[in-house]
Amino acid sequence: MTAENLDKQTITVNSSISLKGIVKAIFKDNIHVQIGGKVISLPLSNKDIAK
Repeated sequence: MTAENLDKQTITVNSSISLKGIVKAIFKDNIHVQIGGKVISLPLSNKDIAK
């Protein structure tokens, strides 16, 4: 593929995935979850916070 063809071939994907993990910490703006031996930080928005 050339650079000209690369601009014309754009792929957009909009999907969601489901992962199971252990919640390690919950902060005001993010949550730390352990998945498969790694701890990842996930940002939270106002709509994600249950009151």
